[in-house]
Amino acid sequence: MLTKDSTVLVIIDVQGKLAQLMPNRDELFRNLHNLIKGVQLFNIPIIWMEQTPDKLGPTIPEVSDLLQDLTPIPKKAFSCCAEPVFMKQLSSLNRTQVILCGIETHVCVYQTAVDLVAKDYKVEVVVDAVSSRFPHNKTIGLEKIAKKGAEPTTVETVLFEIQQRVDDDTFRELIKLIK
Repeated sequence: MLTKDSTVLVIIDVQGKLAQLMPNRDELFRNLHNLIKGVQLFNIPIIWMEQTPDKLGPTIPEVSDLLQDLTPIPKKAFSCCAEPVFMKQLSSLNRTQVILCGIETHVCVYQTAVDLVAKDYKVEVVVDAVSSRFPHNKTIGLEKIAKKGAEPTTVETVLFEIQQRVDDDTFRELIKLIK
């Protein structure tokens, strides 16, 4: 089970024109919003990544506006794990569970998931908060991710798994968020 004390959210490359090319992008952006706001309710740390922002542009406002207290970590490799700043920040958090969201599923999300599993992290990929330009690439990316040992999940599954109970103020805020 995911817990608020052992989990970190990693947002991968939801940037510029590339993000606008995603199928069902409005649904993707809404799911990213709900996931980010939800983990913020639980005070779960977030690591925000951007692939060559000088070329792909900045993270879309629908995401970056929610992360005003954070600074994105730029990367040139597809896997976040190849970026020393990412690994240093992840290690410093002392978390064992990583939730992944972002784009593209079959490239950066996939390679990051595989590397994290190899480093003994429990990895969950939020299938309704990841995307690829072409649906078949998302499908294949998710299949390969699962074969490598990461678990598929959804925004609501993540949030309710962390919540676990209905008898506190966080639950009331969570219900407002996902309605």
